[in-house]
Amino acid sequence: MKLYISVDMEGITGLADYSFVDSSMHNYERGRTIMTEETNYVVDAAYKAGCNDILVNDSHSKMNNILVDQLHSEAKLITGDVKSLSMVEGLDDTYNGAMFIGYHARAGQFGVMSHAMIHGVRNFYINDHVIGEMGFNAYVAGHYGVPILLVAGDDQAAKEAEELIPNVTTAAVKETISRSAVKSLTPKKAGQLLTEKVQEALRNKENVKPLLPPENPVLRIEFTNYGQAEWANLMPGTEIEQGTTIVKFHAKDIVEAYKAMLVMTELAMRTTFS
Repeated sequence: MKLYISVDMEGITGLADYSFVDSSMHNYERGRTIMTEETNYVVDAAYKAGCNDILVNDSHSKMNNILVDQLHSEAKLITGDVKSLSMVEGLDDTYNGAMFIGYHARAGQFGVMSHAMIHGVRNFYINDHVIGEMGFNAYVAGHYGVPILLVAGDDQAAKEAEELIPNVTTAAVKETISRSAVKSLTPKKAGQLLTEKVQEALRNKENVKPLLPPENPVLRIEFTNYGQAEWANLMPGTEIEQGTTIVKFHAKDIVEAYKAMLVMTELAMRTTFS
């Protein structure tokens, strides 16, 4: 079986705030070590369950967080920034299933470090249906016919996954107290939980269907201020909805919508607040 694993950071065990996920902060090296160990639990369980081709995609920030010299020997790793499919780089129709590890809730929702790609995004919409990173990534996987078998992260990420993907297996490694405080399992206990949940997800794989995206989707991104909308609107084919901070783009398919989202959010980050 061929398995794809996308690993974000905010939903990793014990990581409570941005000091663990920002490379300039004091807790970051601890955070990336725990992230690597958590990935290894998932890879090891999948390998022992019969997955013989496992690709891991580092999906947080500059996407070079996982320590390759400490990664499970049976995994291949995509690391580094500027990837045309970002958090789902390398995913295609040859994979039998995908797992999202270290994921978090969407922007504006209760959940540890909840957001959507950048802090300047309030909401992503596909045909007026609000989604977060998880939903967008799951749609791209669905475009390639790949089901999301397991989502691991905080309890609110697990809840979002269960509402989004029928019959998905979830693993909540920490419970949200606030956006920057959690009640967490220890890494060892989380590893035991993830081992069990990976096995459960693989046994359950026939009951999970790919999350099929709509054809010719309309992408709408709601930004927090008008300057961000103005920057995003520099991308050809976009328009700002009058009286809002929403920028709209008509895409030929979900992959084009995803790439448009990447360009628009990168442009929006150029906004200054002075």
